[in-house]
Amino acid sequence: MDLVIRTENVEKTYVSDSIRVKAVRGVSLTVRSGEFTALVGPSGSGKTTLLNLISGLDSPTAGKVFLKEVDLTQIDDRTRSLLRRDHIGFIFQAYNLIPVLTVYENIEYVMLLQGVDKEERLERVKAILCDVGLDGLENRYPPQISGGQQQRVAIARAVVSRPDLVLADEPTANLDSRNGKSLLDMMHDLNRKTGITFLFSTHDPMIMERANRLVILKDGMIDDDIVR
Repeated sequence: MDLVIRTENVEKTYVSDSIRVKAVRGVSLTVRSGEFTALVGPSGSGKTTLLNLISGLDSPTAGKVFLKEVDLTQIDDRTRSLLRRDHIGFIFQAYNLIPVLTVYENIEYVMLLQGVDKEERLERVKAILCDVGLDGLENRYPPQISGGQQQRVAIARAVVSRPDLVLADEPTANLDSRNGKSLLDMMHDLNRKTGITFLFSTHDPMIMERANRLVILKDGMIDDDIVR
């Protein structure tokens, strides 16, 4: 299986008022195509920081991060942004939908940036709306649908552009257990159906139960790496 992500001795240190905080300490990690993997650990263990480094949203203090064998630490901001657009989908705890766009427009947004033609966008959006159980809601706006439905829109937006990797930062944190379970089952199905790699940052036991790999972080370092 192809490598999607590879990090080599990645470190991230934050400095504020002469106080140095090492959020990530020498993490070397590989993530292969098709994995359904969870980064787990208590608050402050470095999960979100590591996701931000993997995505290129933040730069490491030391070490290297490779996305599809491209070293993110050696390219300019524009190239890094284009790589994110074309290869990574994002799912956030707070959904991060654009409130003035409809469900349909939110889902197609990344494809517009990619230059996908109108007919192809329509076909993909209609298909993913069925996959995530939102068929018939395409003309509603985010404030007009529930939190669980908004997160389904966010998941649809993340996968519809056919990225190599979806990064999900605490995606179930704002949902009740019923909605959380439903969304996790749906993401698991999408992972099996499309082969898109999912990498979660979480402390949700439901995600841990479904993940086929657990990377356990403690004090910014990998404490254990469990494949099952």
